[in-house]
Amino acid sequence: MNNHEQPTAPNNLSRRLFLGGGAAVVTGGGVFASKWFNIFADVSANGALSVEDAYAQAEAGDIYLIDIRRPDEWKKTGIAVPAIPLDMRRDDFETVLRTLFEKSGDRPVALICARGVRSDRMDTRLKEDGFANIIDVPEGMLGSGAGPGYLKADLPVRAPTAQELDGQVLLV
Repeated sequence: MNNHEQPTAPNNLSRRLFLGGGAAVVTGGGVFASKWFNIFADVSANGALSVEDAYAQAEAGDIYLIDIRRPDEWKKTGIAVPAIPLDMRRDDFETVLRTLFEKSGDRPVALICARGVRSDRMDTRLKEDGFANIIDVPEGMLGSGAGPGYLKADLPVRAPTAQELDGQVLLV
């Protein structure tokens, strides 16, 4: 072999590893995107509600709609008109929710977030912690695989109050 010839096996191996790594990045990115945008969400699964049904039932007083997003998200998009904003990151989140259940009798609580990812996780966690009558709104405010979302459905929103942004929860 002279100085200009390169061995082919290592180059082919390097190329295969490079291409395989690129495929893994693309696949990993696709998995991340499908989770981030909740692409495979299904409104009909496990008693979940569409945003239109969640709005109608909350307006009728049949359910409580709880917006579990962060205050900065409420400020950007507004809060669904019938929703109670309750940041899921609060240390007393479950305590506040239990208080709401005590006041409501057994009225179901529907959870909404941006794209249905957090509401699905919180739905599962709360049920594991003994809560009953928890419902997921998988479309979320911004839309997901379950549908276009609360905002694109042109349902009413309101600006959060200064007290809500400061962490005060106004229970009905």
